[in-house]
Amino acid sequence: MSRLLAPRLAYFAGVARTEHVTRAAQEMRVPQSTLSRAMVRLEQDLGVELFARRGRTVSLTPAGRTFLSSVERALAEIERAAEEVRADADPATGKVAFGFLHTMGSETVPGLIRAFRADHPRVRFSLVQNYGEAMLEGLRSGELDLCLTSPVPDAPDLVGRLLDEQKLRLVVPADHRLAARKRIRLAEAADETFVTLEPGYGMRRITDDLCQEAGFKPRIAFEGEEAETLRGLVAAGLGVALLPPPAVPRPGVVELTVTAPRAVREIGVAWLDGHPDTPPVAAFKRFLLSRRGRLLPD
Repeated sequence: MSRLLAPRLAYFAGVARTEHVTRAAQEMRVPQSTLSRAMVRLEQDLGVELFARRGRTVSLTPAGRTFLSSVERALAEIERAAEEVRADADPATGKVAFGFLHTMGSETVPGLIRAFRADHPRVRFSLVQNYGEAMLEGLRSGELDLCLTSPVPDAPDLVGRLLDEQKLRLVVPADHRLAARKRIRLAEAADETFVTLEPGYGMRRITDDLCQEAGFKPRIAFEGEEAETLRGLVAAGLGVALLPPPAVPRPGVVELTVTAPRAVREIGVAWLDGHPDTPPVAAFKRFLLSRRGRLLPD
């Protein structure tokens, strides 16, 4: 019944406002017969009389006044929602729901948004900072339109496009036995204790894979959620870590270039396959794809 009830609510509110079927039909530009039938069906569906009728003039019954109060709130909420989705889809002032990794938040994403807004100054952003798997679920749930993630997803329901590669470094304490080195093979750190991100983070998967490729399984002293927390713990001597470069150099640590295996992480943009883009989302997607190979700050 609810699906059939919904189209009649606006008719009901119009008749209740004018207290005249003919004038309501004229205002809403529908045939009077259509409006009359709709009101009769509405009363039949509800099982109550909403109007007291005197010819074409009507007045609300007590049940009708109670129903009108709720109907007006419902119609106002529908109109508010319609205005919101229209505003979000507006090419000039619409909204983009954009997710990104924690390590992209200090420089990369602010730089991207600043560059995009140079040509689209009124587009709004709803930003979500999270780890990779959570953002992919955000795409699936509709919370996000696009996300920057690593590694680039290959799930059948998602589309991923590689945008850039970022070199990873082995971060060691400043007083560590390896701190005087510039470069290192990862296998040389096989006996070290590692601090890493939690399972589910892209960097954790990359760390595990690189260590396996180097011939060992890392001994984990700590699993966290923030790369800079790991740097702080490395500085405190808790272990070593594979991390992307910091936005600002951190005292107390030395960052070594890993020569083998090739230590990089792929960074890409992802979206839900088949999901229709609003004009602002399409514009931002084109902008991100145009940054392929130059996504990251120098």
